[in-house]
Amino acid sequence: MHPAVLIVVFGFIIAASLLAAPRRASVEGFFGGQSARGNAPGLWVLVLSQVTTWIFARSLMNAAILGYYNGIAGTLAYAAYYASFLTGGFIVDRLRESGAVSVQDWLGARFGGAGNGCYNFVIALRLLSEVFANLVVVGLIFNAVLAGSGTTAIWIVAMLGLAYSAWGGLSAALRTDVVQMLVFLAVFGIAFVALVTAPAFDLAAVVTAEGTAGNYNGWILLAVAALQVFSYPAHDPVMMDRGFIADRATTRASFLHAFWISTLCIIGFGFFGIQAALSGASYEGELIGTWAAMFPSWVFILLMISLLVSALSTLDSALSSAARLVVEEGGLPRTLLAGRLVMVVFMLAGTLLTLWGNATLFDAVAVSGTASMFLTPVLVVGLVMGRPIALWAYLVAFGAAMVGAFIYFARSWDAVTPWLFEGHKYEQLLLICVVVLVTGFAAVLAGARRR
Repeated sequence: MHPAVLIVVFGFIIAASLLAAPRRASVEGFFGGQSARGNAPGLWVLVLSQVTTWIFARSLMNAAILGYYNGIAGTLAYAAYYASFLTGGFIVDRLRESGAVSVQDWLGARFGGAGNGCYNFVIALRLLSEVFANLVVVGLIFNAVLAGSGTTAIWIVAMLGLAYSAWGGLSAALRTDVVQMLVFLAVFGIAFVALVTAPAFDLAAVVTAEGTAGNYNGWILLAVAALQVFSYPAHDPVMMDRGFIADRATTRASFLHAFWISTLCIIGFGFFGIQAALSGASYEGELIGTWAAMFPSWVFILLMISLLVSALSTLDSALSSAARLVVEEGGLPRTLLAGRLVMVVFMLAGTLLTLWGNATLFDAVAVSGTASMFLTPVLVVGLVMGRPIALWAYLVAFGAAMVGAFIYFARSWDAVTPWLFEGHKYEQLLLICVVVLVTGFAAVLAGARRR
């Protein structure tokens, strides 16, 4: 029953998304998110879009998996990344106060093409990883409910997601995000109520759970999140793009509402992973197989629909941000054709990466989060303190972050292993983050001048 029901319901959701997309596309709507009448999105359109693009399938799975292994500490560690809405809102407001219309605008005025080139390289990788990771989750789900169907499902979702994304760009993403987020909240809300009202559920046990591997590494990850949370939103083009399309008051309110809504959803999804560990269920198929054995069919289907909706909502936003990045920042003609071609390239590249076979979902977060850390000293000293920074200092901070991200990614390679102490990979990640931040701040402070 699972495959048929899941396919039919998800098909209706895709159809609803296609119907919600604008019938006519304009250049301003495609790249700037304006409605057909030229209006900026309202508060709750912006809130729901922010939330649904950040509660993506990879994040939901990460929260649940970390909850399974590291208990409440693991789930809280991942939820801490959602404080990015607070730090991101602060960064956006300060950028707009300075007169900048994007992160690239501010960086370009201070560091020229080299500064923007470094930043654009990082966020291009971030966008590609978003497409890849969410399609991976689609494949995991369909392989779990219908063996061997994962690759086919990935290509179908990729093509359908590309179809409405390429038609309307950012305006389509905003409109479909509202539909998809309302579906997600309804579906996930029902599943969550079923979880907490089940006889086996014990809230006290959940909020004190240590997971199957103990909570120590969960607290380590919480420390990592605390170090990365200032720079993390600044390297997320989906969040940053939505920070400049409405007036400042609406934007500030949207970031605050997105913070509490998304944090509660992530913690709630983490409860499913924690409950699986408390129930003594064995880990199977990124928890998808575990849940299939644990819960009634209808609860399992609701969980899978939640994941699929979140994957779809992130794909269209990632593609619209990719189009804006390459066309507006890369100097291509600002046309619908150029934006659509960029979307095709990113979707094709992300889909082909799913054939690589690496489904380690948290590694993508850790690597991109580490790569973004060059922005922390630059933004603190340059944006908050208002001090000019030498280009060499910016490049040193960038280089340190790139080396740190590479070392974590390649930590199992024979050439890299001697550079790391023996310990759990999260302990290694924490040390890398500390070194990257210390190096970046030392360079930036040395290269900063007083006005």
